[in-house]
Amino acid sequence: MKKLNIVFCGTPDFSVPTLEMLLNHPSVNIVSVITMPDRPAGRGQKLQSPPVAEFAKNHKLELIQTENINKDEQALEALSKLKIDAFVVLAFAQFLGSKVLSLPTLGSYNIHTSLLPKYRGAAPIQYALLNGDNETGVSIQRMVKQMDAGDLVLSDPIEVNENETGGQLYTRLKFQAALSLNRFIYDLQNNNVTFEQQDHSKATFAPTLKKEDGFLNFSESNYEEIHNRVRALIPWPGTWCKLNGKRLKVFKVQKSLKDLDCGVVDTSEGNLVIGCKDSTLRLVDVQLEGKKRCTDSSLLNGLKNSTTEFTIN
Repeated sequence: MKKLNIVFCGTPDFSVPTLEMLLNHPSVNIVSVITMPDRPAGRGQKLQSPPVAEFAKNHKLELIQTENINKDEQALEALSKLKIDAFVVLAFAQFLGSKVLSLPTLGSYNIHTSLLPKYRGAAPIQYALLNGDNETGVSIQRMVKQMDAGDLVLSDPIEVNENETGGQLYTRLKFQAALSLNRFIYDLQNNNVTFEQQDHSKATFAPTLKKEDGFLNFSESNYEEIHNRVRALIPWPGTWCKLNGKRLKVFKVQKSLKDLDCGVVDTSEGNLVIGCKDSTLRLVDVQLEGKKRCTDSSLLNGLKNSTTEFTIN
């Protein structure tokens, strides 16, 4: 059976396992890889290639690095000379316009890390955790000009663990995306694809997160909301509050049996405990501005000679 000529579009490390799967897939011929340009990075601000570009170079794949594939006439001309069966897109950071979408004979397919139509947009992994979902997954949809709104060709659900962090779920979905696409490739090759229109009335959105989203508001949040925010925003942007006026990063919380009014801090038993909207919680794993990351007990031991009263806001 004829191999599929695939163009892969992706940029960060999240995209690499899927690109690697395609490279080793017996039914796929990767005719080009498209990614973002090199960027200055690190202290020396030396140019650094995106992980997908590094992978493509190391495996001698045809590579296009462009700021905007839709306006890159040279790249479009090169692509138009290829007999492309499909585009596969994962975390590319660019929308594909009409010119690009018209190039492949079998369509362009985007891999999204949610169960669409839930969490369309840039941060579906974090929003699944922020909302305390016990299930998320990978969807593959045929791309249209509206973001994440095309017909579904595959949905693979996975369970979410109660204490799972954004970083841990990111890693699991990174490999699940490759597994899901592997299955879809066979459907595409055998002309066995079923298209299912999304229920657009049930669409929700997951916009890009900002540093300010990491602020923990104990007076307006219950325990579950704080617990979910802390784990969802690890490793970025992280969560924080102010301890005696200094920024305190928070990496883990747990429920406490103490009975405290909202916003009241208790350190009588050597732990950093605070009342929130519906209950009381302990800030277990923390890092105070200018200090190393540690447990709340270690932090309080180091501070006990300098202060006896604590305020958190």
